[in-house]
Amino acid sequence: MKKGKREQDFLESIGKRCNAETPPFFKKLRTVGLVIASVGTTIVASPVAIPAAVVTVGGYMILGGSIMTAVSQAAVSEEDCEEEE
Repeated sequence: MKKGKREQDFLESIGKRCNAETPPFFKKLRTVGLVIASVGTTIVASPVAIPAAVVTVGGYMILGGSIMTAVSQAAVSEEDCEEEE
């Protein structure tokens, strides 16, 4: 199945955004997201018996940290956006 031109341009723009330079604030935010996801993973994979509510919170930490990391990675500075247009 052949992709439409519009869909292909959209995918190319996402690739360019992820490869562009990330602003310093978003680099810090990306690191915080990775730390939160790591803590959540540690809680979920813990070998000791912990309450189900704590495991649920760990799962939400993984989700939140992953989303924070992905959004921060796709952020580019305003100058980079203007150059491509």
